[in-house]
Amino acid sequence: MMNFSGILIGVLTFFLIGLFHPIVIYAEYYFGSRCWPVFLLVGILCMILSVRMQEILWSVSLGVLGVSCFWSIKELKEQEKRVAKGWFPKRKVDKH
Repeated sequence: MMNFSGILIGVLTFFLIGLFHPIVIYAEYYFGSRCWPVFLLVGILCMILSVRMQEILWSVSLGVLGVSCFWSIKELKEQEKRVAKGWFPKRKVDKH
């Protein structure tokens, strides 16, 4: 019998990395890098849930999601630098 778990985990990891790229851009644009605690809390929650899951695919999925959240904290700082260099647009805030 074939085991497709590795392929599913690989596809999930690829999907989450691709999904978090625009999430980081959006979060930095609207909230700046000060929203990093949200990524930290979600990452910690995912890690706690991951170790409590009996099903390996759920455990790995939550683990990958948690690590993606932790990595996003670093990427928020990097995105801030990319915006400062003019590589991405900076949000214009109305002062009305």
